[in-house]
Amino acid sequence: GRLAALTAVLVGVPVLTLGLTGGNAAASGAGQVTIYTGPGISDPVGITAGPDGALWFNNFTGNTSIGRISTTGKVTTYSAAHMSPNFAITAGPDGALWFGNIEFDSIGRITTAGAITLYTGSGISNPQGGITAGPDGALWFTNDTNPGSIGRITTAGVVTNYTDASISYPSGIAAGPDGALWFTNGGNASIGRITTAGVVTNYTGPGISSPEGITAGPDGALWFTNVHSASIGRITTAGVVTYYGAGINYPLEIATGPDGAIWFTSDSRAIGRITTAGLVTVYTDPGIFSNLAGITAGPDGAMWFTSRFSPLIGRITTTVTPRIISVAPRSGAVGTTITITGRNLARAIGVAFNGTAATIVSDTSTHIVVTVPDGATTGHVSVTTRAGTATSNGTFRVT
Repeated sequence: GRLAALTAVLVGVPVLTLGLTGGNAAASGAGQVTIYTGPGISDPVGITAGPDGALWFNNFTGNTSIGRISTTGKVTTYSAAHMSPNFAITAGPDGALWFGNIEFDSIGRITTAGAITLYTGSGISNPQGGITAGPDGALWFTNDTNPGSIGRITTAGVVTNYTDASISYPSGIAAGPDGALWFTNGGNASIGRITTAGVVTNYTGPGISSPEGITAGPDGALWFTNVHSASIGRITTAGVVTYYGAGINYPLEIATGPDGAIWFTSDSRAIGRITTAGLVTVYTDPGIFSNLAGITAGPDGAMWFTSRFSPLIGRITTTVTPRIISVAPRSGAVGTTITITGRNLARAIGVAFNGTAATIVSDTSTHIVVTVPDGATTGHVSVTTRAGTATSNGTFRVT
């Protein structure tokens, strides 16, 4: 591999901590936490948004399964022989979910109906850290060993393995905006880049100390966590690094949110948010425990995260997450005018009554006026914006 020169810039940033039960968090709509526990959630680690509008996660121990949680909190689990999924899970280009299976050195595929296939081969070894869909229609993953390697698996299960002297205990991996794959090297404190042809470039230096998670940011750069130095790093596709003192302990996994910011989990019982300008906000809540792990953007405009040994699945709202507070009146015949009150409802692209689309009469950030459509039946009301979909807590009764 080529050792690339880089420039590192340390930027000190103020940290704003918000209590989630009121104050600024309640006013902005961001930072509202919902916790899900119970059967089917045993040791959740990796989490990703699925093509079916739900979140999918890995249960590493306990029932060693793949879990599915709807945006309303309904959990389903799927398991098979020789299952041991950890951090690595992602949506594939084939409409299925793909995951790393570490103790059995395999890559798994699960359909949204729950059918599981496991692929083994000489190019798969301890694939626990990361997996992502590549620009070439294949899945790319890290083999977290030393010397380590980067693996590629087609949707038909054909594996190719890429090695390089600069790859050491690779962990997170993400598709970059430059058509390459970017990954973290925990063994030698570096960020790696690999083309779809297998050419590796390695970046080392100030700002890269103990990299773990990595994600493509909304600004055309890659963002990563430095676990032990408690900082968040940013690397351009040219290799220029900036890093920010996050002010929290042990940032682990990282994901871009629907609000144009980057969100990350922390072992200090907190969820962090950093803007592309480097402003950090830390969210704490009594329901957020230590051992936080994965994080991903959900289809509902919120961020979803996992906590391992608690165990739980968490949801935290962003500044753009739509929310329905009330529907008035709560019953009516077809043609009745209904007012929906909530947050972040502006520029709604759809309202439905139990799945039947309604015509929007008017909308603002806090109110939407609609009429009950022909064919509507009793059920929940939903509002869809560009940031996600909100569903009413109660049902609307069609009379």
